[in-house]
Amino acid sequence: MSAVSFRPSRHATRPIRVSFEFFPPKSEEMEKTLWSSIERLAPLRPNFVSVTYGAGGSTRERTHRTLERILGETALRPAAHLTCVAATREEVDEVVRGYRDTGVRHIVALRGDPLAGIGAAYEAHPGGYAQTSDLVAGIKAISPDFEVSVSAYPEKHPEAPSLEADLDALQKKVDAGADRAITQFFFDNDLYLRYLDKVHARGIDVPIVPGILPVQNFKQAKSFAERAGASVPEWLGARFEGLENDPETRKLIAAAVAAEQVFDLVDRGVRDFHFYTMNRADLVYAICHLLGLRAEAGPAAEKAAA
Repeated sequence: MSAVSFRPSRHATRPIRVSFEFFPPKSEEMEKTLWSSIERLAPLRPNFVSVTYGAGGSTRERTHRTLERILGETALRPAAHLTCVAATREEVDEVVRGYRDTGVRHIVALRGDPLAGIGAAYEAHPGGYAQTSDLVAGIKAISPDFEVSVSAYPEKHPEAPSLEADLDALQKKVDAGADRAITQFFFDNDLYLRYLDKVHARGIDVPIVPGILPVQNFKQAKSFAERAGASVPEWLGARFEGLENDPETRKLIAAAVAAEQVFDLVDRGVRDFHFYTMNRADLVYAICHLLGLRAEAGPAAEKAAA
């Protein structure tokens, strides 16, 4: 990976676009943290912001409340996550129509993790959508105007028998109507670029947006990676070695690592990024600033930061 460069990229003819992922808060304190982050990031005018959805709809009401507040109090374009797990087609369709009636026009369609947790065998609900491609088709049948994003896995989904089988699944999702794919996070850019080559060789032409995880906490990030089937390079662990009790230095290292990753991707022609914020704005805002994004003034930005 190349060193951080603060010079304009040779690919700077197309503007950089970003999107942010949040999760619905579980407590009043977490609610304050989330909205502080939204207020900080909204003036950067992201392409959209997504709100996650727990297994089996376990966060359905909190997800819905968060989406309604984003729609009511900001100028942001929210995308609602939706899964196939533990629900009939009728129940899922009801949620889709509810999102439509609320004003949501973008859904991130996912199969979802098994109710028993990651590592357990996935079993489709007898009366539900079996896989993501079925869910995408169902959403588009309700309203073709829905924008639908799906997931992609540069190192393959943990349950996929091979990368080729995983690419078959992506092809089905795109054939069903998916408009873009957002990748699982990764730390080695070469993995993503090799994956793009394989995707394009299949004739899949929707955007494959890289998912970026700024490392707020290395131990936590490593745990996430193990569950998601993402590799963690030795050099990344070495960057955070000995900083367990030094949060301020960890923040500086985390910003440098993430900036290094995104600048390398920009230098290779990537212009769209999806940030897994963990509901915290500081690192993401700093990276976006380095990418040249600036908070906009005026009524639209004021509403976005309301």
